[in-house]
Amino acid sequence: MKIAVMGAGGVGGYFGARLAQAGHEVSFVARGKHLDAIRAKGLVLQSPLGDATVRVRAAQDPAELWPADVILFAVKLWDTEAAAAQLRPLVQGGAYVIPFQNGVESIERVGKVLGPEHVLGGAAYIAGRIGEPGVIVQTGTMARLRFGPVLAAQRKVAETFLAACRDAKIEAELNDDIVKVLWEKFVLLVAISATTTVARTNVGTVRGDADLRWLLETVMRETWALGRRKGVKLADDLVEQTLKFVDGLPAEMRASMAADLEAGGKLEAPWLSGAVARMSREAGLEAPANRTVFAALKPYLDGDRPHLREAKA
Repeated sequence: MKIAVMGAGGVGGYFGARLAQAGHEVSFVARGKHLDAIRAKGLVLQSPLGDATVRVRAAQDPAELWPADVILFAVKLWDTEAAAAQLRPLVQGGAYVIPFQNGVESIERVGKVLGPEHVLGGAAYIAGRIGEPGVIVQTGTMARLRFGPVLAAQRKVAETFLAACRDAKIEAELNDDIVKVLWEKFVLLVAISATTTVARTNVGTVRGDADLRWLLETVMRETWALGRRKGVKLADDLVEQTLKFVDGLPAEMRASMAADLEAGGKLEAPWLSGAVARMSREAGLEAPANRTVFAALKPYLDGDRPHLREAKA
């Protein structure tokens, strides 16, 4: 299968490399020193599931890459529209796009740029990051993809991609209610991102502290209530199930947004707690915990560090 990866970070880099290992034609869109390193030395995986180095084709401009059957779309949420627009040549050549991003709005956002008929839905479950240019580091052993068609005509490509994942020994699932899957993940992700980022800590500390665990659960319940209000058939006990799942996560795990904050990078908060607050307001619901989390992170959304500016002054 011919696969293009838009965004060669912890998600796209890991799963793309595993697919390349299995012999699929995988090309990557990357930039800067990361692109240079991939071209020079290959893409390196450091993973408890097995280290690997794969020689792959990589470019900054998707138009330079060969035609693709499927595009794994794994850019940060603030880059969504601009990155999707770059994919027009590949989509016009027949490629389908599967967003593996955080949040629940990617299908709609990418579909507005490329046409909804070209966009499936997907959710990735992995803790990974760029350790240094050209190197993807995985934390823990969770590495799973769930995806599915939004329209009936997309099912064949979803089945073909599922077979490719199984070739690569990737834990993968084709799901016909992918919107529900995205919301189930959203309940978890928003809560983990909110707590580990605002508290500048890891999952172990969050679940072991009574006040932080209260915040974790409250953010989950607000997100769950929003999904139900929007007609998503989330289980009555989803929050309880999700809390049990969190209790089994590696203590050192934290959300990628927490790492982005520490590194001085941009934050995805507008599409996580910010989105819950915004959509809840539009739906006539209150989401005070998510609104407070988003307010606390607003000074840092663009990578700004006001306290550092004041210290230098």
